[in-house]
Amino acid sequence: MSNLLECNELYVSAEDKELLHGVSLSIGSGEVHVLMGPNGAGKSTLGSTVMGSPEYSVTGGRIIFDGEDITDEPADKRACRGIFISFQNPVEIPGISLSDFMRSAMEQITGERIKLFDFRKRLFAAMDVLQMDRSYAERDLNVGFSGGEKKKAEILQLLLLRPKLAILDETDSGLDVDAVKTVSKGIDEYLSGCGGSLLIITHNTKILEAVNVDRVHIIADGRIAAEGDASLIDEINRGGFEKYTG
Repeated sequence: MSNLLECNELYVSAEDKELLHGVSLSIGSGEVHVLMGPNGAGKSTLGSTVMGSPEYSVTGGRIIFDGEDITDEPADKRACRGIFISFQNPVEIPGISLSDFMRSAMEQITGERIKLFDFRKRLFAAMDVLQMDRSYAERDLNVGFSGGEKKKAEILQLLLLRPKLAILDETDSGLDVDAVKTVSKGIDEYLSGCGGSLLIITHNTKILEAVNVDRVHIIADGRIAAEGDASLIDEINRGGFEKYTG
């Protein structure tokens, strides 16, 4: 299986402070990878760097996506290539409805106009999967949404944009048991529906119970400290990250 994403010896800084120290990680097409580690280890930094966040500067190493070097590409071009990230704290955007935002995003990525009837059919089908009230489609994006509804709106984007690689950064953070189940259902729908690859950044392994994990990466102090199969999740559940820190 060919690698969709390759991070080769990445050194990453923000505000003159080095946060990642030679991180290498590869994800194959159709694979599900999990990135775990203690707070401040560099998990979100790595995810945001792959997405092209201007907050971070790559000072060494390369990012290869789908066979192309994207190290210096801006985030919008990476999105058009098929990279998606969900955020820990989705922002509120007054004045733009969820529906208008989603239709615009889909058209930007495909480069084609989408008929309103076809768009709404796809939108409502995805909302039904996530048990989202359809009235949310006409509400301003994330404005007044509960934490759970904001996370559902993120997964809704995932289902409609159908990226080649989805990075889910603490998507399960702050969710109750029922909301985690709903988000897990959305993830399963994405994996079965378009065969994309997934990088799940998480502290809570509950969301992983219904997902077939191919590879687990442990990051600590800005370095990959361990890698293995799904059994590594059980090891972390038993003993935590203490053996990989300090």
